[in-house]
Amino acid sequence: MNNIKRYAGIIWIVLGPLAIYYLIKTAAAEIAKKPVIDTKIQWAVFITVFIPIAFGMMLFGYFAFKGDYDHLPESSAEIED
Repeated sequence: MNNIKRYAGIIWIVLGPLAIYYLIKTAAAEIAKKPVIDTKIQWAVFITVFIPIAFGMMLFGYFAFKGDYDHLPESSAEIED
């Protein structure tokens, strides 16, 4: 199971930049199709909100690949302060 978590980490690391690329590509296409201020504001908000989420996906993948999720606590007594 730990190997599956590590391989899934690689997938998360790759999905982050791909998602950002396709988001910006789609935004550029939609703005070119309808270049009004409403469309520009809408896509600017989408990109501004989604880029930190994509970085979080990459960070999650990095920690999964590194092995930080190999042992997860089963009770609150196992959590170290």
